[in-house]
Amino acid sequence: MKAAVISAPGKVEIATVADPAPGPREVVVQVAACGLCGTDLHILQGEFAPTLPVVPGHEFAGTVVATGSAVTELAEGDRVAVDPSLYCFECRYCRLGRNNLCERWAAIGVTTAGGAAEFAVAPVANCVRLPDHVRTEDAALIEPLSCAVRGYDILRSQQLGSQVLIYGSGTMGLMMLELAKRTGAAGVDVVDVNPQRLATARTLGCSNAADSADALDRPYGWDVVIDATGNERAIQDGLGRVAKGGTFLQFGVADYAARATIEPYRIYNQEITITGSMAVLHSYERAAELFAAGVLDPDVFISDRLPLDDYAEALERFQAGRGRKILVRP
Repeated sequence: MKAAVISAPGKVEIATVADPAPGPREVVVQVAACGLCGTDLHILQGEFAPTLPVVPGHEFAGTVVATGSAVTELAEGDRVAVDPSLYCFECRYCRLGRNNLCERWAAIGVTTAGGAAEFAVAPVANCVRLPDHVRTEDAALIEPLSCAVRGYDILRSQQLGSQVLIYGSGTMGLMMLELAKRTGAAGVDVVDVNPQRLATARTLGCSNAADSADALDRPYGWDVVIDATGNERAIQDGLGRVAKGGTFLQFGVADYAARATIEPYRIYNQEITITGSMAVLHSYERAAELFAAGVLDPDVFISDRLPLDDYAEALERFQAGRGRKILVRP
């Protein structure tokens, strides 16, 4: 089959690889679409994936074309979205129910072959059947939405009427915006240096949008500040915008070398919470239900649908900040 392969840091190519075969409790999915995200850029840099080469693509959906000998839950022809998370279920964190912190954490498209290919294999337990009204390729959005749902699980302390500030209006920032509107925020402001992305945030109904938090009238800060960029300067700025008693959520994936300075006395004196959100945890099925209920408009969120052959170009577009969610279609 044809697949995108990251063969070495900075090197991606379209290659012919062996067709996958399902294990007893696995299925083979014919991929309808695969989304790109910041994790793919980290893998391209040689981060995250323990070994290269690897077929990337952890955001994907498609049609089941083969089932393992012990699979009874799905049949050939079923349309599914795939949770890429792979856990050991044995380590301390898995036994505590914190599987996303698994000591042997792995993921389809990160540590094993993923959906940037014609076919991908997945455990049947990771597959969610799609309702008839959901377009298969649009369902690639469910995985990033499940990460956003996990982010709001972390923000359980957010009170009704909170003022929220989001750094970044790419796919993840816009998803956090949509969820903030539905979790009782009184206002949701968005900061981004990309005017096209800010225009989308306005279309989706943010309270204010600007290229700097200085342009927003919030002298006391924000109750919840979310970084959805992973950018060191944005993170540093956001840490200084948290109101007394507020929370800073590190949601964007930063480079390993990124650093930010905190003020311990201020954190103590103003009872500020600084926390993070790592990938997916018991949130994929809920995200699938939210998606089926229309929490996102795929035609707003998906800006590009490119053929798999253009995977390298898709990565370049994403890295340059052009568009929103970029999908590749085998």
